Amino acid sequence: MSVDTASAPAPDLAHLDPATRRRESRRVILSSYLGSTIEFYDFLLYAAASALVFPTVFFTGLDPLAGAIASYGTFAAGYLARPLGGAVFGHFGDKLGRKKMLVLSMLIMGVASTLIGLVPGAATIGGWGAVILVFLRVCQGIAVGGEWGGAALMALEHSESGKRGFAASFTNAGAPTGAALGTFALGTLSALLPQDEFLAWGWRVPFVLSFVLLIVGMVVRAKISESPVFAAAAAQAERQEREQEKKPKLPIVQVLRRPRALLLTMFAGASGFGLQVLLSTFAVQYSTEAGTDRSSVLYAFALASIFSIFFVVWFGHLSDRFGRRPVMVAGLVLFVGFLFPLFEMLTSTNWFVLLLAFTIALGLHGMIYGPLAAFIGEQFGTGSRYTGASLGYQLATLLGAGFTPTILATLYAGPGGGTSIVPVAVFLGAMAVVSVIALLLTRESKDHDLATHEH
Repeated sequence: MSVDTASAPAPDLAHLDPATRRRESRRVILSSYLGSTIEFYDFLLYAAASALVFPTVFFTGLDPLAGAIASYGTFAAGYLARPLGGAVFGHFGDKLGRKKMLVLSMLIMGVASTLIGLVPGAATIGGWGAVILVFLRVCQGIAVGGEWGGAALMALEHSESGKRGFAASFTNAGAPTGAALGTFALGTLSALLPQDEFLAWGWRVPFVLSFVLLIVGMVVRAKISESPVFAAAAAQAERQEREQEKKPKLPIVQVLRRPRALLLTMFAGASGFGLQVLLSTFAVQYSTEAGTDRSSVLYAFALASIFSIFFVVWFGHLSDRFGRRPVMVAGLVLFVGFLFPLFEMLTSTNWFVLLLAFTIALGLHGMIYGPLAAFIGEQFGTGSRYTGASLGYQLATLLGAGFTPTILATLYAGPGGGTSIVPVAVFLGAMAVVSVIALLLTRESKDHDLATHEH
């Protein structure tokens, strides 16, 4: 392992007084939260647009179901790219440091998202609009693939033992915050503008605003210090390399040499992402097709997402006390048990019933998502933690969420032109069973010493 200390020296936090260390920890946690919020605003804004806008703008000429499936295919492209981003950013994050990769990932995401808002529709450039959309979606996926691991590990490695679940949960809390901001922006424009104007240009405004968020995020990221755990491990590795004259091992080789941790984190997290994307795509469209106004559904989801921020952080905190696995397993079981009541509530035209449905579902999802960042990061040693955590997390998103909207839409349509929610629930339940088994096969990690724990 090597670290470039010339350009951005990290302070030796171990020798600072406790009050100063706590202030720096809070600054890093805030940075991880804000950075993750901006990244997921961009990434999940695309999810809402893929359900409500892109079938009409980029896939004209197809019937509504075929257009939705095609649009979800471009949505999946981002998830396919996320493991690549995790591997590339993880490698350099383990070699050069967490902070540099966080700045680069944010830059890529901000530029790609801004450009999505400028892509001409099918009426202007035909199928090339969809091609450009896929390319930019891949860039988004690469950026998010690098963002999450760095943000989660910075919060994790700056925090005290016994508070890591709480600290790392702020990175995941950025996802519902970003979803709320993106959905609120899209919902507001949908409500204020006539349908034809919204589809012509209104939906583009939230994407173009990504450039403003990019500037804010870059300023925040520039002020944080490098992870003290990484800096100490890098210095030790450099000394060992000089003394033993051995070529350092590649982080990806360290992870793949013992793939058990990678496979278990991938399967353990997959169902949580499947349930997350269920709410942000399929559930929104399902409720809209049941007769509820589109902007009302988006507002209900956005407000419930704001509530879920507190659920994510609270359950991350509880995992410091009771363990990562018990909290996550309970969340999976309870969410699956709520599926049929959820779908029933989503058909209601009463806005408060919709709000309650999304709030309960996202609250249960917080039990899975709150402890997840700490759970994944704690499975790997410092020398390969960025690579291992990023790959585990991003492969979980690919497995659990990448094709889930397409699968759910296909299962719901069914053969013969009929529709049924039962196959959808069975599929999600089966995913949850796989995740529960994977969680039970891991060791409880809340008491691991990050400085000495090796993969």
